[in-house]
Amino acid sequence: MELNSVKETQVLVAGAGPSGLALACDLARRGVRVLLVERAPALFPGSRGKGIQPRTREVLDDLGVGDAVREHGGAAPVGLAWKDGERQSEYEMFRRAAPTEAEPYGEPWLMPQWRTQEILLARLRELGGDVLFSAALTGLSQDADGVTAQLTTGEVRASYLVAADGGRSTVRRALGITMEGETVDPSSNLVADVRLAEGALDRDNWHGFLSDTGIAALCPLPGTPDFQLFAQFKEGEPDTSPEGVRALVAARTHLRADDVTEVGWASDFRPRAALADRFRSGRVFLAGDAAHIHSPAGGQGLNTSVQDAYNLGWKLGQVLLHGAPAGLLETYEQERRPIAAEMLGLSTRIHRGEQERGAAAQQLGLGYREGPLASGRAGLLEAGDRAPDGPAGDGRRLFDVYRGPHFTLLAVGTDTALPTHDGPLLRTFRTEAVETYGKGLFLIRPDGYIGWAGENTEGLAAYAARLGLDLNLA
Repeated sequence: MELNSVKETQVLVAGAGPSGLALACDLARRGVRVLLVERAPALFPGSRGKGIQPRTREVLDDLGVGDAVREHGGAAPVGLAWKDGERQSEYEMFRRAAPTEAEPYGEPWLMPQWRTQEILLARLRELGGDVLFSAALTGLSQDADGVTAQLTTGEVRASYLVAADGGRSTVRRALGITMEGETVDPSSNLVADVRLAEGALDRDNWHGFLSDTGIAALCPLPGTPDFQLFAQFKEGEPDTSPEGVRALVAARTHLRADDVTEVGWASDFRPRAALADRFRSGRVFLAGDAAHIHSPAGGQGLNTSVQDAYNLGWKLGQVLLHGAPAGLLETYEQERRPIAAEMLGLSTRIHRGEQERGAAAQQLGLGYREGPLASGRAGLLEAGDRAPDGPAGDGRRLFDVYRGPHFTLLAVGTDTALPTHDGPLLRTFRTEAVETYGKGLFLIRPDGYIGWAGENTEGLAAYAARLGLDLNLA
């Protein structure tokens, strides 16, 4: 976009973090015209949100980057406690479970945030999109037909604007949306990406060090030669300079300062938990850290953010391209704000040692049973549940059938007549039995949740019309 030009698009996304990139990918694969802008001159360079939970791995697989995530990430290493330069006991940092038919990913996956963003940007470019860097949003106005945004590069007119511009969101503040929260821990913390001399510390463990001045940890980052350094300060403020980081490592561990050969990104923070009062104002939506801020202890921030995008993307697509009622967009806040509140509470309890990083942290059990788009139940499942994986009966997995921006009408163990044709918006699939489903019909939303379930098609066409889906049940 040339300086001072006016550009028109269907969706303007502010912020090229994980949520903004995931949303842009989802919109682009649907054929929605999307412009993704970022105030910085490049992608965020640090490892900050390094933990990818099993549910988010399913989302990333559906967005077409599952192979890249497997290639560049790795399982979380076992924790190892050190004392006075001596190895002590090992301990598990996370719940681990073997993959099952219904849940193909059983444990968190580590990958530095910068790598996740690189992967999503590469996917966005495959889909014909890109990021406009060094484009800060400086103002906005709304009317009945759209949003006009002023950027440092010019003016943009969009049908909708999504603020994915972080915890200090310019858009949220411009809208006057308040964010209520609390300080989870008054202690200052430092996080940095460091490179160590060869042999200084093994990469098979997540190394933890306890001292009178606070906790420190060094976690090897899969797919890189780096470690992520985390340190808590009971008193004082962190020195994030390379010299300060080296001095910290020497003070808190048995390593020498010169064992730290490189210091990359470094930052300090105080853990907070905060939730925006609203996730929407007119034609503007909040997603990711712009809507909710988590303590990093629970590994929920990036994951909840990507799943915000996954929920909103298909709804924008249905309204903009397929004639769904605009009221469908109201369900974004109705579905996602309770989830964000739940995950904020979980992160805070984990940070304070009141709860372990168990099954709840993996986000596989989250759903929308109480939400406005859940209708009916069949077999073993209820509308609003996450649609499990399982054998499709033709050599594929159900997740292979669901993968893509379409809805899926799944018939399990029933000969009920299905729509007479498939299309790019709806695919039908019939199978004799799937243990985790039981018998029935299930309309799977594009974000992998069951929207409607029943024993026959009664009520299905009316429900589908609410989503801009015209079913031919003749």
